[in-house]
Amino acid sequence: MFDTTPLREVYGSLLEAAATVADSGRPPTPAPGEWDADQILAHVCLVTAAAITAASAVAAGDHATYDNRIALDIWTIGRVIDLAGGRAGLCERLRRQAEILCGFGGPALSDAELDTLVPTRLLSAGTLLLDQAVPLRDLFLGLIDVEIPGHTRQLLALCGNGDGTGRADARAGAVTA
Repeated sequence: MFDTTPLREVYGSLLEAAATVADSGRPPTPAPGEWDADQILAHVCLVTAAAITAASAVAAGDHATYDNRIALDIWTIGRVIDLAGGRAGLCERLRRQAEILCGFGGPALSDAELDTLVPTRLLSAGTLLLDQAVPLRDLFLGLIDVEIPGHTRQLLALCGNGDGTGRADARAGAVTA
């Protein structure tokens, strides 16, 4: 069984950071070459959808893969922003996606399913971070430990409440192996 409490918490913190950016009273401007708040949220929507897809495939006994390259594609990110209708729609989409992803916790997946090796390819800022099979549970742990907290800090940095760099953790998207 997998306890999704930490997963719920990191998504909650991300959504709180998005609200902080929206309530900051000034339009947050990213550093040159960095993403704005909507782009960060759309990226996380795409990453979360890929994790849902991988978990669903494992639960269905199908071949699962996880590849974050489409979540880095600026055209796709823009399309998700448009389809969601902007920041409010992105936040609602993320809230619902987090609920779905957390639905794979508890007894929904057995330990054997959580240990299923998932061929995984992760890139960040054009650098290959991982290209190997990892247990499905490590995809969840990567979201909890690195990906979502990194983007939460990135959002907060946009309005001066983060580390001031506007950059996510250099290992964003990394999976603990």
